[in-house]
Amino acid sequence: MDLGLKRIIDQVSREKGLERSVLISALKEAITSAVKKRFGSKMDIEVNYNDNTGELEVYQFRTVVSEVKDPVTEISLEEARELDPESELGDSIGTVLEMDKLGRIEAQSARQIIIQKMKSAEMDVIYDEFKDREGEVVNGIVQRFERGNVIINLGGTEALLPPSEQIPTESYRRGDRLRAYIVEVKKTQRDTQIILSRTHPEFIRRLFEIEVPEIADGVVQIMGVAREPGSRTKIAVSSSDIDVDPVGACVGMRGSRVQTIVQELRGEKIDIVPWSPDPAKYVYNALAPAEVTQVTVDEANEALEVIVPDDQLSLAIGRQGQNVRLAAKLMGWKIDVKSETRYKNSQDPNYQAMLEHLGMSESVADHLFKKGIRSIGQLAQADPDELRKDAIPFVEAAKKFLEEHGQEYAYIEVPEKEEPKEVSAQQEAQDAKDVPSDVEADVDEQKAASDSEKVEEEITASGDSEGDNKETLDVSEMDVANEVQKESEKEGELSKA
Repeated sequence: MDLGLKRIIDQVSREKGLERSVLISALKEAITSAVKKRFGSKMDIEVNYNDNTGELEVYQFRTVVSEVKDPVTEISLEEARELDPESELGDSIGTVLEMDKLGRIEAQSARQIIIQKMKSAEMDVIYDEFKDREGEVVNGIVQRFERGNVIINLGGTEALLPPSEQIPTESYRRGDRLRAYIVEVKKTQRDTQIILSRTHPEFIRRLFEIEVPEIADGVVQIMGVAREPGSRTKIAVSSSDIDVDPVGACVGMRGSRVQTIVQELRGEKIDIVPWSPDPAKYVYNALAPAEVTQVTVDEANEALEVIVPDDQLSLAIGRQGQNVRLAAKLMGWKIDVKSETRYKNSQDPNYQAMLEHLGMSESVADHLFKKGIRSIGQLAQADPDELRKDAIPFVEAAKKFLEEHGQEYAYIEVPEKEEPKEVSAQQEAQDAKDVPSDVEADVDEQKAASDSEKVEEEITASGDSEGDNKETLDVSEMDVANEVQKESEKEGELSKA
């Protein structure tokens, strides 16, 4: 029986990307099910498909018996020998079953089975194709919308962009072309689902790998990505080649590379900062464009205290804390940003006492210090009308605290820093040489004696050279001492200069 099955099978195989053997197997199973539903499940049948001619044949097999009790499964010996003269009792005789005997219901049942088998086979093909592609970026076209989900046509199949993976500031229209990141590929009883994302941090990494050849080649590495989808992203980059600027490579000529990614993300801002193994330098880069004056590193707790100028505080924190939040997410460390004024205040024990004993916030304490109220005692005597609203309750709290704990908490003495001692030039020279003063005095005496001996020798030599007819100079020991003293004074003046 030729139903044009070969042409149909070839067409479906091309359109769905299914193997012909899968379609033929589904067809055989569907016909078998339909026949058994029409004639009973006891019927022993076999479905054959001739791939060359496209013909489909159904055979019914019955056992040869002497007395027929069930005509569906048994055939008499006489009837069997009409079909095959060599038939014997117990043989199995196959006869062609006319498909015309199948009714409309059986045909519909066969159709459903074929559709189900094709869909199941198609699911397997899609799953095998995409199961190893998780983490890739794919291109697609917005096809339709279902319950907030955006259905993306990837060419041979459809993928799902759920609301949780959509950028909040984006809106999509049918026919829009976009890129997305494959988060998960999973098989369910109904279908194979390909879950896409445009909010995943790795989506940014993959886009840069596509746009920046240095990243694809491994010369530039993306060390971290922190993202708030639709608003801002920070990435840290490093280079294994000292001649390659990682930030410049990602930005591109006149920003061409990064602008391509910004356009794909529909205006999301991207900060590219240099990575550093030093947490202090890394946080300095991560908080850019804000300036940092001091960083305290707590490696044990992976925490950083960052001090910035007062006029840079809002820039370092960012709108609604976004800049410091992204920097902390990028580094994986806790970052506490303080202004220079607050940091200076926090070094005062009275400031800490107000925080600890009165339970006020740093903001209130900063306000009080700015007003000149720098201790619990001064706060207890302050005029509430001169304070801002959230600081007024602490006036009574300060009074109550002092009544309960005593006046020793009214003001805590701030230890004065020791002033560096002034050291003379002579003392600095002595300290540098690390020579005790008594040893230096001995050295000076030995030097003076040596100078005296040299003067005596010179005078004696001079007297000898004049000859016998000249007067010999009579130089006393006092004169020698005076000469030595003059020489010492000259050396002292030179050392002071």
